[in-house]
Amino acid sequence: MSIPQHDAPVPPIARRLARGAALTPVWTNKLGGMTLRTDDERYIKIGPVHLETSMSDEAERLAWAAPYIRVPTVVEQGDDGETEWLVTRSIAGLSAVHPDWVARPETAVRAIGEGLRALHESLPVASCPFDWTVPSRVANAAERGVVVPADLRDGPPIEQLVVCHGDACAPNTLIGDDGRWSGHVDMGQLGLGDRWGDIAVAAMSTGWNYGPGWDALLLEAYGVDPDEERLAYYRDLWNAT
Repeated sequence: MSIPQHDAPVPPIARRLARGAALTPVWTNKLGGMTLRTDDERYIKIGPVHLETSMSDEAERLAWAAPYIRVPTVVEQGDDGETEWLVTRSIAGLSAVHPDWVARPETAVRAIGEGLRALHESLPVASCPFDWTVPSRVANAAERGVVVPADLRDGPPIEQLVVCHGDACAPNTLIGDDGRWSGHVDMGQLGLGDRWGDIAVAAMSTGWNYGPGWDALLLEAYGVDPDEERLAYYRDLWNAT
């Protein structure tokens, strides 16, 4: 999970990647990563090399998704064996958990749901080369030494196969001045999966970011009736992996 962070010290590698532009820290995350904004409309993500997802994975997925949905344009990506980085051009909108939108949770939650539905309808399943189905997620966890409980290793039958965002938490939807979704970010785990894998995480994250009681609006905005079995399963899988 990302945490707003505007007064954190700026790592030297970020200054190098900024190429002389002024930097403002924006987020830190539990993996030790940081996102910074430059004054020339770029975002710089840096963090330790990690097995769950990588910035090279994200760069590849952003390039694949760009013809179909509004995502950041990759400027630069690389690593030195210990630290990796990704530099992108900014796109219009503020994170759905920016204070302006936290103060307007109904608008924010509706934008998240509508944006997720648009993503699922826009990205082509037939040509997607990336996998985020249950077996791949369980295998990825095993590679990191995470033992997934036996009752979570086989999910319910796929209700609708889509290209999932893979981290559909509220911060990863951008919202424009008009209160509508304007883009998606942090797509390092994008891949084929049951749409409920994304829906469950998006609904769960509304509680983290806006308080209890917003999950029903998320489902309404997405345009789907609750499927309690899949919601529960994919929440548990997310927490377990």
